[in-house]
Amino acid sequence: MGMSTADSEDHGEHHLPAVEDWPRGFGEASWWPFVTAVGGALIYIGLALVIWSQSSNPTLTTLGGRAITLRVAAGGVLSASVLLLLGGIYGWLYHAFVANYWEHGTEQRGSSSLRFGMVLFLGSEIATFGAGFVYYFFIRSGAWSTDAFPELLGSLVVINTAILLASSVTLHFAHVALRNGNRRRFVRLLGVTLLLGIVFIGGQAYEYYEFIVHEGFTIQGGAFNSAFYGLTGLHGAHVSLGALLLGIVFVRSLMGQYTEDRHTSVSTVSMYWHFVDLVWVFLVVSLYLGAEL
Repeated sequence: MGMSTADSEDHGEHHLPAVEDWPRGFGEASWWPFVTAVGGALIYIGLALVIWSQSSNPTLTTLGGRAITLRVAAGGVLSASVLLLLGGIYGWLYHAFVANYWEHGTEQRGSSSLRFGMVLFLGSEIATFGAGFVYYFFIRSGAWSTDAFPELLGSLVVINTAILLASSVTLHFAHVALRNGNRRRFVRLLGVTLLLGIVFIGGQAYEYYEFIVHEGFTIQGGAFNSAFYGLTGLHGAHVSLGALLLGIVFVRSLMGQYTEDRHTSVSTVSMYWHFVDLVWVFLVVSLYLGAEL
């Protein structure tokens, strides 16, 4: 379905050249998802370079003839990829929600397609985590000893799990309060959810510190170690992203940009947050508890 000249002019410089051929009701053609995907892909490359640099420190030569170490190059690639990912997410969310709100006073236009887009995105996330779990179950089927492992299923992971599950509960009732028109309760519960998410991230960082510094349980210690840090680190990155999204929603809630009839971004972020909570439960059962069996 074609689009009018006035509509195409509103799309600005962030859109694909063939925007006039983009069907109505399916969002808008934009470069931001592509930028975000490139940033996410480069993170994996940066992490691989970081791990590689831990076991060797070769010298690389740049195009200008200047020599740099692999560790410096790995840090540069990882930092640039994170910035690219965050920049893409910012542009994507701003264009999809915030700019639309300021221009039209609503974010309900194409809300069903945005929710459907989140469903498709979560499908790709299931495939991503599924690949990691396939690797873990493959190595778990072999014969190996857990004698050298630290106590994985300790009080810290139990508390962290309770915190993350509680955050899903508070977010659910925050969304319910918004749909019932209770804005004050919505803002308070949303703030509690964000705080619980930040506490969880801090708890996971502290767990890593204890394992690596005090227990000598590092990613280079074997197949299980790589699976453990790969899966929990991937999940931690998703929780961090979810906390960032919750932070954006929280700031917008303080500005009064949500009502019982206007809450598309709250719905999509809630879907994402509940998903990462569910993945964590599966991680605890298969990785933490499974290693003890």
